[in-house]
Amino acid sequence: MLFMVIGAKLVTRKLKTTHKISRWQCILEMIVTGIKDQIQEVGLGNPKQYIGFIGTLFLFIAMCNFWIILPWYEPPTGSLSTTAALAISVFLAVPFFGIQKSGLLGYLKTYIEPTFIMLPFNIISEASRTLALAIRLFGNIMSGGMIIAILLSISPIFIPIVMKALGLLTGMVQAYIFSILATVYIAAAVQESIKKKKLINKNTN
Repeated sequence: MLFMVIGAKLVTRKLKTTHKISRWQCILEMIVTGIKDQIQEVGLGNPKQYIGFIGTLFLFIAMCNFWIILPWYEPPTGSLSTTAALAISVFLAVPFFGIQKSGLLGYLKTYIEPTFIMLPFNIISEASRTLALAIRLFGNIMSGGMIIAILLSISPIFIPIVMKALGLLTGMVQAYIFSILATVYIAAAVQESIKKKKLINKNTN
């Protein structure tokens, strides 16, 4: 987090709007544009509203996993407490954005659609996908770290280097998957809430 804060401060202190920009600003703009495009492709119409949360998720997980190239480093995402905290953040963000779009009652009504019987199943679904998010990220990062540690103790230098590169690739992929799944869950809540709100307004009219 300290590295990200200092890096962001250094990169953004001399932002320019002219055609001549620094290399770091160019990289920053590419990252931000890429995240916005991904959010929009998932189905969220106003990516600026969600990029703060989803972009932070992606960059934090990616940065945690990036330093796996160092021999002594153990990624925080290899700990279940970290991945659980990230998953809980997504769990809380889904109703937050859903309520923001259609109000508290409008969002809560989605839990009893199409019938009231679906209420416990919808609640279980919310809880289970949060658990799946935490365990998926934790399992992939932890297993990769264990394999590298074993190879370091029994293999020549070359093989662990290759595994480090693969671990770095896996870490970036996992950051992407986690943030995309979070986007999908938020998009589902927002779109469902909007759909129900439009239906209620139509019936009222």
